[in-house]
Amino acid sequence: MKGNRWDDHFTLRARREQWLARSVYKLEEIDKKNRLIRPGDSILDLGCYPGSWSQYCLKKVGPKGEVVGIDLKKPERFSAPNFKFIQADILAVDIDSLKDEIGSCNGVFSDLAPRTSGIGVTDAARSLRLAEGAFRIALTVLKEGGSFLCKVFEGEDLLVFRKTVLHRFRQGRTVRPAAVRKASREIYLLGMGLVK
Repeated sequence: MKGNRWDDHFTLRARREQWLARSVYKLEEIDKKNRLIRPGDSILDLGCYPGSWSQYCLKKVGPKGEVVGIDLKKPERFSAPNFKFIQADILAVDIDSLKDEIGSCNGVFSDLAPRTSGIGVTDAARSLRLAEGAFRIALTVLKEGGSFLCKVFEGEDLLVFRKTVLHRFRQGRTVRPAAVRKASREIYLLGMGLVK
């Protein structure tokens, strides 16, 4: 019997360790290197379905912290008393109303991905649009000194967006975690220490 062609070391490990998706290892690697999440933090997880990033964040923030997830589809395979889900399109959400509802956050993390077409330029443009939406939300809801982590596909407009994002933070970098598939064009922009 042939296995799923997408199954790899990280997929099998995620199943074994009871994470909802292999993407958790991307966030875990970035967090371990940069200490993004602390006990008691409030985190906004954009594109939270199927829930592995929220799962990880809940483990790190502990019972005194909270995680809010936003996605078009609700993660149904987990729940926690300090997890709140908002069903919304991040490109259409009223950001001021969102801030009124969730308050300010220590971190805004986005693993948003577009529906891919297989056309590199189109997919990169769609990814960048989502990343820009995530950044607009982050600028509104992040506390002074907060962190922003955002997936984006490599493309010709990425350099301008990267400069725009990193200009707002005391520290910033581009990262490509080991769990990113070899053929993928995805990278992560990380900004730490938001300057309001």
